[in-house]
Amino acid sequence: MVIRYPNGQSYRPPTNLKYENNSHSAKNEQIIFGNRGMSLEDELNTTNQYYLDHHQAVIHKKPVPIQIVQVDYPRRSAAVIKEAYFKQASTTDYNGVYQGYYLDFEAKETRNHTSFPLSNFHPHQIKHMQACTQQGGICFTIIKFSSTQELFLLPAAILFSYWEKQTTNRKSIPKKVISSQGFSIKYGYQPLIPYLTKVDLLIEQLK
Repeated sequence: MVIRYPNGQSYRPPTNLKYENNSHSAKNEQIIFGNRGMSLEDELNTTNQYYLDHHQAVIHKKPVPIQIVQVDYPRRSAAVIKEAYFKQASTTDYNGVYQGYYLDFEAKETRNHTSFPLSNFHPHQIKHMQACTQQGGICFTIIKFSSTQELFLLPAAILFSYWEKQTTNRKSIPKKVISSQGFSIKYGYQPLIPYLTKVDLLIEQLK
């Protein structure tokens, strides 16, 4: 299926997020790295359902508005979408409410071992998080280093700082910065990714 942005440009899913090796052929790229069963998005969806079921927070994955422009009907009982457009630029992956605070955040995976590429973000996503932060919202990114299965919560302020300097400086955030200035998240059982314990630390900083 072809999906296009509002300006007509073809959408290409990031190739540096889920696959084990950039040198793999197209055939091998069908193998998703590191699941141990789930993608980061699946893990967060499971976690957010736990938080909702236990009345701890209301956080949901944002739906992506898509306009379908071409559909094939190979069988009467089936329809295949052949081409579609994003109706508008996406903002961030998740938002919701926790203890009276508005949360807005992105979930990103990378195979890089030593840094997180800023190319994983679009300018309108940064602008959206900056606007939310100015209104008192709590914004952050949950980053997964797939090669080591490490998780970090990175406050938006650190992301903004590196984003603004990338035209004259490096175009990635060093992992050592993420680990020292962000918050390490250890996988759990219930919930799977207990990231709200780190959000509690961000809330303490606001008091």
